[in-house]
Amino acid sequence: MNKQRILTGITTTGTPHLGNYVGAIRPALLASQNNQTESSYFLEDFHALIKCHDPEMVAQSTREIAATWLALGLNTDKAFFYRQSDVPEIPELCWLLTCMAAKGLMNRAHAYKASVDANREANQDDDYAITMGLYSYPILMAADILMFNAHKVPVGRDQIQHIEMARDIAARFNHYYGEHFVLPEAQVDDNVAVLQGLDGRKMSKSYGNTIPLFLPEKQLKKSINKILTNLLEPGEPKDPDTSPVFQIWQAFATTEQTAYMREEFAKGIAWGEAKRQLFELINSQIAEARDKYETLLANSNYIEEQLQQGAAKARERSKPFLEKLREAVGIRRIQSK
Repeated sequence: MNKQRILTGITTTGTPHLGNYVGAIRPALLASQNNQTESSYFLEDFHALIKCHDPEMVAQSTREIAATWLALGLNTDKAFFYRQSDVPEIPELCWLLTCMAAKGLMNRAHAYKASVDANREANQDDDYAITMGLYSYPILMAADILMFNAHKVPVGRDQIQHIEMARDIAARFNHYYGEHFVLPEAQVDDNVAVLQGLDGRKMSKSYGNTIPLFLPEKQLKKSINKILTNLLEPGEPKDPDTSPVFQIWQAFATTEQTAYMREEFAKGIAWGEAKRQLFELINSQIAEARDKYETLLANSNYIEEQLQQGAAKARERSKPFLEKLREAVGIRRIQSK
């Protein structure tokens, strides 16, 4: 039986935080253990260049994200784990797909439209500071997906449009050149937690409200103590459903632990005590992986070896597939018939 192929990309523009862990990394690692699927995880360093022009940040983020996945136990023997830029067939496929992508389709991309709207609000030219990287981002994403003919792509609801665009471009290519691509489907899991950050908004690097996943113990405790709370005193009942402290607790807790903390909130647990218990809960779950993470960062050669092995494994698929696509579009060696 052919396995269902699932692909996940991770943009290398920051340090992994608790929200990344519960929202993407943890469910992806769980899915990778399913013997009925073939999982691919790749570091989107080309995508990172769209919004980050600090080379040291991109390089450091690549190291940290790779180390995070390895420290948390990704089995690279079972899964494909590679850096986007180590598979040159991806950008080449991106050009083939660019020649199939309708400009009108790209005009409707949410990120591009949002940038245009922001420029108009600021009384700037529509295309002020908008690069072709931002504009054609969905085509590179389509190349990532179609290079390995992924059946499913786990995404948040804000990314569904990109999967639909990949389907549109793939279908158009298939129409012109034959059935080469599987039409991918977005996989949205509404049960995956979306964590609130220190200020109560969604935990996001863009808001600067994150708690990095592998902070040392003292710094982790300090960050948790900064989580937004109200002025209710100890002994006064507190609403768990509006509290970032409880929401983060719930993302790491068992059903029994969640019920326990809900009861403690009803009894009026002090905010300091709730945060102390939250720190202990999170720390107990990540301590072992944090030690592995620190060891990996101290031995970057091992990280690079894993990525190079992953790239070689990925290219066993991508090289012959791209040759087939080149032949299909007419890019061939000249030889006598």
